[in-house]
Amino acid sequence: MNVEPQTWLAFALVGKSILVIAWLIAVIVIENRWSAAVVPLRLAGYGFAWFARWGRNLGLFVLNAGLAPLLVLPVTFYAAAHPLWTRPVFLSFPYALPLDLLLLDLWIYWWHRANHELPLLWRFHEVHHRDEFLDATSAVRFHFIEVMLSAVVRAVVIFLLAIPLGAVLVFETLILLAAIFHHSNWRLPEAIEQRLSRVIITPSLHWVHHHKKQSDTDSIYGTILSGWDRLFHSGPQSRRRRDMPIGVEGEEEFGLLRLIALPFTRG
Repeated sequence: MNVEPQTWLAFALVGKSILVIAWLIAVIVIENRWSAAVVPLRLAGYGFAWFARWGRNLGLFVLNAGLAPLLVLPVTFYAAAHPLWTRPVFLSFPYALPLDLLLLDLWIYWWHRANHELPLLWRFHEVHHRDEFLDATSAVRFHFIEVMLSAVVRAVVIFLLAIPLGAVLVFETLILLAAIFHHSNWRLPEAIEQRLSRVIITPSLHWVHHHKKQSDTDSIYGTILSGWDRLFHSGPQSRRRRDMPIGVEGEEEFGLLRLIALPFTRG
């Protein structure tokens, strides 16, 4: 039985959503059982402050999910359907999937770095860093303008490199799973974390990236592979501590509406 491409695409998107949400829930359960960091007193327990924080993070996630069909998905699909050149068979999906994943991970390293080094982009990325604690919900906390800008820039990469839609969907799934993992408050055995960190971004590495110290915030830009930071000399300046303060140096957390307005109200 032949199945229309739109049907397969719908199945892929639904499957991706189910997998990511299931992973998010699983990580939240595990990190609350085996946590690595000291929870600040203002967030201790499951009181109002804790759930208000989850409301901010998940509120931004729901907003982005709702806006995705308006821009993120259309520009991605269009770029994949109208590449600059036609790939030979041996570079088609899934034969060149490892290469495509490597290229996309390299792109997102430089995109993440640009979000820290270019003031205009930092206005929006700062919303992600204002979170004063890290757990799985931090991984889905982004300003909707940053998400849209990222989609447009990624579409250019997809267009220029003729990256197939299948590879993009696999990469997007891996990115979300990886981000939930390295934002998590998991307590991994030190020996295992050290070995993993030689290959991928782990919670201990990414926690330093969220340190409320600018020199640490401006380091460790990898999302999946940790080797990019070694290659481009953006490795960690510090080591993770259980009581390491999280956030933006000299700044404080805001409520959901103020976070949405933050990039437009900065001096």
